[in-house]
Amino acid sequence: MEYINHSRRDFIKKAALGTAGLAMSMNASSYAKIIGANDRVRVAVVGFSDRFRSSLAPSFMEHAKDMNFEFVAVSDLWNRRRDECEAFMKEKGFASKIAKARNNDELYGMKNIDAVIISTADFQHALHCAEAVKAGKDAYVEKPFAESMEDARVALKAVEETKKIVQVGSQRRSAPNYWAAYEFIKSGKFGDVTMVEMTWNVNQPGRWRRPELVKSIRKEDTDWERFRMGKTNDEWDPRKYLEFRLFYPYSSGIAGQWMAHQIDTVHWFSGYDHPRSVVANGGIYMWKDGRTNADTFTAVFDYGPDEDKNKGFQVLYSSRMHNAAGDVKEYYYSNGGMINLDTNKITPEGGLTASHAKAMGMEPFLLPETSLKAGAKIETSANTGSDPMTSLHMRNWMECVRSRKEPNASAKAGYNHSVANIMATMALQTGKRVTFDAKKQDVVIS
Repeated sequence: MEYINHSRRDFIKKAALGTAGLAMSMNASSYAKIIGANDRVRVAVVGFSDRFRSSLAPSFMEHAKDMNFEFVAVSDLWNRRRDECEAFMKEKGFASKIAKARNNDELYGMKNIDAVIISTADFQHALHCAEAVKAGKDAYVEKPFAESMEDARVALKAVEETKKIVQVGSQRRSAPNYWAAYEFIKSGKFGDVTMVEMTWNVNQPGRWRRPELVKSIRKEDTDWERFRMGKTNDEWDPRKYLEFRLFYPYSSGIAGQWMAHQIDTVHWFSGYDHPRSVVANGGIYMWKDGRTNADTFTAVFDYGPDEDKNKGFQVLYSSRMHNAAGDVKEYYYSNGGMINLDTNKITPEGGLTASHAKAMGMEPFLLPETSLKAGAKIETSANTGSDPMTSLHMRNWMECVRSRKEPNASAKAGYNHSVANIMATMALQTGKRVTFDAKKQDVVIS
């Protein structure tokens, strides 16, 4: 599939149709095979990123022998990254030899690829996912799932039509403490969720910066046109290539990187697919280094109520990159107390006491103090390394590739967190209240 010098709309159309005409010649059921228990699953890396190197690859290898998976190829636009991936695999003992593709056209032209791990730039995830499944590959796709509604719709449709196994990198959905919180809420013992407060704070001037790489990369050693995917008409800019998380529309920054994880748990726990409305504010208050994405961000989400079973609540989300106080926090409140996913405790803190209940003619409601199953503390350092959550999440994907069951973080879950992210980003950029048109599956700026 050739898309150099074509418009973004042309690229999206081709991504939806498939790679090298494969989807046109094969219907979904013809290549939705169940891999045999004794068949080795051959996996390619799409984008040799820091995230892949530090966490995804080690997590994969923790289970590769047991699950009979192996790395066989890498696709990356930058020749240096292809060579680094080959050296990394050999050094770590992950693979003695891997094929190197200059782009995904070359990769999907290979005959020995069953699945891919996609860890490319934020804005590329959705269309790379669509390419992969239309080429007949299962995929593990890093979050955010999508940075535009157009891309999100294309990717979700492709996954649903091909019925390929796609796990989005929302690893909280495979963590024991989050499952315990989910089950407690769903049991009804928690009561209705009435408020959620979330933070993600760091003090890391170098976060998402790659100054040495920016100095060393040359345009002729990569493919800037393919990298942009028709998204912009920008001239070659090594910062946007390597520090993409600092620049919209290559990334939404805080929303896509951090909020995507946390808002996903709101959808999971509450049963809502998306917010009813979002307002947001923020800006670049500290790190004035040419970035366009905010270093300080606050959003308020309104969920429900709906006609079925859910009552309404608010989510207050805040994040800053210049003071780490507060770290990562996720607090779920009901009338009877709270779930603190930092301490993994359920407590009656703030619940309805007898004296206050009497004034309203109600019964008191105080949650029992209990502990959730142990879970890993969320790491906010720039290089997180292999972590238990990601390892469990990768294992779940591998198991589902074999069983053909839906993984913990489906493409629909990724689509839903993308809706919330995009609404918040639009609210931040416009200063207006943003809602969602469920019929059109699109954001509406008031």
